Amino acid sequence: MGRLIKNHWARLIILAAATYQVAAAVSGFFWPKIFWDFLTKTLDVAVRPAPILQTINLIFGLILLAWEWPLGFIAGTSIHRSLEARLAFLPLTALAAALIYQGTNAAIYQVIGLGVYFWAYSEGEMICATPWTLPQRGNRTGRV
Repeated sequence: MGRLIKNHWARLIILAAATYQVAAAVSGFFWPKIFWDFLTKTLDVAVRPAPILQTINLIFGLILLAWEWPLGFIAGTSIHRSLEARLAFLPLTALAAALIYQGTNAAIYQVIGLGVYFWAYSEGEMICATPWTLPQRGNRTGRV
């Protein structure tokens, strides 16, 4: 059996979370609710009368889907191959998802994916320029 490629596993987790976040944002347009409204009503202006937080969640979810799948114009770029950029962006998307009532599960999945990406980063994994491929090893003579 081979080794677990953590950045591929994290990518699958984030793809599921991003799909959930887009669905939660669309649902939030019809049933606006802040998750933390049992503590305070001051955050209600973020979801009604203007759907600010829902729109932010929709944009973040679509960005994550485009980044993690990835779309053709993103694949192979430095932003696509950067684990550090993912480690910086995912807490923002998880926070936005955690604020909306429908997005709490997406936030939990994003935090789990963030942890797996951090695990991959700490072990020195790299993301290849071609999506869903493995890093190529040199041959036995040491030449590439």
